[in-house]
Amino acid sequence: MPLIPEEPQIHESAQGPRATPASGRTAPTPRPVPGPRPMAPTRPGRPGPLRPTPPAQRTTRDVAAAKPGPSDPATPAASGQAPATPQIQLIPASAEGALDAAEEAVDLLLDSGRAPGDVLVITTGAQHPWAAHELSFGETSYWAQHDAGDDVFYADAAAAGRAATRPVVVVAINGGSDAVAAEALPLARSRAGALLIVCGDPQQINSVLAAGV
Repeated sequence: MPLIPEEPQIHESAQGPRATPASGRTAPTPRPVPGPRPMAPTRPGRPGPLRPTPPAQRTTRDVAAAKPGPSDPATPAASGQAPATPQIQLIPASAEGALDAAEEAVDLLLDSGRAPGDVLVITTGAQHPWAAHELSFGETSYWAQHDAGDDVFYADAAAAGRAATRPVVVVAINGGSDAVAAEALPLARSRAGALLIVCGDPQQINSVLAAGV
């Protein structure tokens, strides 16, 4: 009789623990799942540093792009030399028609988009009617309009030395001696930032230009 109970006890105990660990250990395996939950916070933490990293790379690229920047200022420096030698355009005209030719040149400049304040007109003979009219109110108001720089300004060659530099200077050789023209053209060139237009007798102008204008 004692042999019989011992055998079922051994078999039951052997089967019991074998079944329990097999099914019980498979169940505890999902139990460690709460362990990876702390991994979730680490994931949001990673995208955080990753996002700042690309901007850091962009900044380095921007710095690299800024390096060619200093080479660009070198180009304006070369362009800064351009105003020293403005382009010269000659419009043949007689002394009587030089002022009209200058007026037509101004109209073309304004029609092409030039601002009125960009243009200075110098006469070697009779004053432009506008200059004569404005000077009748006194030189103070006359030069105040020049300083305002918002309109075409007309000046006599004798007073043109007081005029400031403008992008375009138009000279009307509408009279005066060769000496006046010889002084007016170099002065006009020094006041022209980009373009110098000379209206007058081509032979007279060429002789002055050949002299070093």
